Parts: sequence; C-alpha cells; structure tokens
Amino acid sequence: MKKSVGIVGLGMYLPEKVMTNLDLSKMVDTSDEWITTRTGIKERRIADPSQSTSDLAAEAAKEAIKDAKMDASEIELLIICTISPDRLMPATACIVQNKIGAKNAACFDLSAACAGFIFGITCAKSMIQSGLYKNALVIGADVLSKFVDWKDRSTCVLFGDGAGAVVLKESKACEIVSTYLGNDGLVWDLLQIPAGGSSLPASHETVDQGLHYIKMQGNELFKVAVTRMIEAAKKVLADNNMTSGDVDLLIPHQANQRIIDATTKRLNIPDEKVFINLTKYGNMSSAASVVALVEAVKEKKVKTGDNIVMVAFGGGLAWGSALIKW
Repeated sequence: MKKSVGIVGLGMYLPEKVMTNLDLSKMVDTSDEWITTRTGIKERRIADPSQSTSDLAAEAAKEAIKDAKMDASEIELLIICTISPDRLMPATACIVQNKIGAKNAACFDLSAACAGFIFGITCAKSMIQSGLYKNALVIGADVLSKFVDWKDRSTCVLFGDGAGAVVLKESKACEIVSTYLGNDGLVWDLLQIPAGGSSLPASHETVDQGLHYIKMQGNELFKVAVTRMIEAAKKVLADNNMTSGDVDLLIPHQANQRIIDATTKRLNIPDEKVFINLTKYGNMSSAASVVALVEAVKEKKVKTGDNIVMVAFGGGLAWGSALIKW
C-alpha cells in the first residue's frame, strides 16, 4: 500500500506594494471598469525592484517550515515552481536553500507556468512515496511584474507577484489523495516569453523588440483554459469515484474571473464552494494556487474532512488538478 502524503505546513508571502487599477490607468490606456469587467481584478502586489523570486520564496518557505514545527535543516527535498527564476543558472531552489538554511535538501526548479504548484506537489508526493525522501518543501513563487510590458494593457493588468509554500511528509491528515497532469505542446506559443533562452538569446534586437516580455493570445487561451480545467477537475474526481457534488471547496487558478465563472458553472459547483482571491492579487502564476490554499485555510474556509479540489492551467500548455482530503 502506498504511503499517504499530506500537507503539514503552510506559508505565504506577498510584497508590500499594492498596484490598483487606478494606478494602472495612469500608466496605460485603461480604466478600473475596463479591467474589472474583463478580468475581475482590482489590485495586485508588486515586488520591490530589489526583490527577486528567491526573496519571496524564502519568506513563504520560512513560514511553512515554522508551521510544520520543523527546522530548515530537516528539509530533504526543495522544489521551486517558477517561470521567473532569479537567473538561468543556478536553479533558484539552490539560492533559496542558502537563504533559509536548508543545507541538507536536494533542490531543483520546476517550470510549468500557472500549473507549476500542482506539478510540484505531484513530484514531491511521488518521491516521498518511493521512500527516496521523508519530506519535501514545495514553493510556488513568481515575480511576473519584471516580465510584463507595462505598455501592453492586454497583459500588464493581469499579473502580480507572490509566493506560497507547503511542507509535505507522510501523513493521513490534509492528504494529497490524487493528482492529474496534462499538457499540449502543439499550442505552446499561445503563452510565452519569446527571448532570453537558447532559441533567442538576449541581444539588442530582442530587447528593442520587447521579446523578453510575456506574450499572450488571450482569446484562444480562454477557450482552452476552460475546457482543460473542467477536464482536469472531472478526471481527479472520477479517479476517486467522486463527482462535483462531493467537492466542499474548489480552488481554481486565479487568472480571470470569466474563466473561473465558466469553469464552475459547467462543473455545477455553487459560488459559495469556490475560493477566489483574484480580486486582490491578480494572476501570480505558480504562486496563485498555493497562496489561495493558504488563505482559504487561514480564513477558515476549510474544515477537517473537507474535499478540496485544486485546478490550474497555464503556459506550456500545462494543466493539472489535485484532490486533497483535509
């Protein structure tokens, strides 16, 4: 019988600076009404220029480790899910390892965009179940404000910065019962940062053309996101002989209110069973799902025995879902 792997520690960190829709309207041709109507977002957190992804991740990690009543030196596996690493080399996880003192941890980064956290806990759970590690620290962290073209109103209004973390170990409490992952690389170009890698290395031309910023084909993404999130939620439930009626709380990816509404409607899950913090933070990519989970617990939206379904969708294209028995 496979080991039960559960969440034993939770943590999050959000930058202090709040950027409102009014602030954005002074930077680009937009308005609070335009942004709110199309996205549901009112404000987002923006990292200080001196802050990198590892800084946010380290703060969330410290809180999660403290919540787990552990010392950082006890962490055996450290995974950072991010698409905004401090640098291409070394892995941001190694930098965080140093910042928090997790000197005994094996570390690596995982890139699955907005679905990163679900990919991360899937990897960590499998490694713990295999007996390779006794525990894992999984962090979702992104500083997308540094990869946004602040002149492009179709993208700059969407994203924010933040980090969330969980500590996993063998436990039947807050158990990650099941996960499901999916990808479609045929449409990888719908959401991307074109330059900065080996395909288009940094140059004067790539900088001048703004190719180091997030590029998105929003209309096409919307359709795929709704379809795949519904598919992922149904799959993880079906794998456990459950239906949407068994869900006590749905935590959808916090990307766009319209996507959330379309997804929950087709899943037939009422609004009171859906956790949303998109209004305050926008889309924080890998951090969005885990920060939402941490906030839901802190706000006592979750009680012992609840069935929580997390579902996310992002660049890759990548999507995933997780069933957690709290």
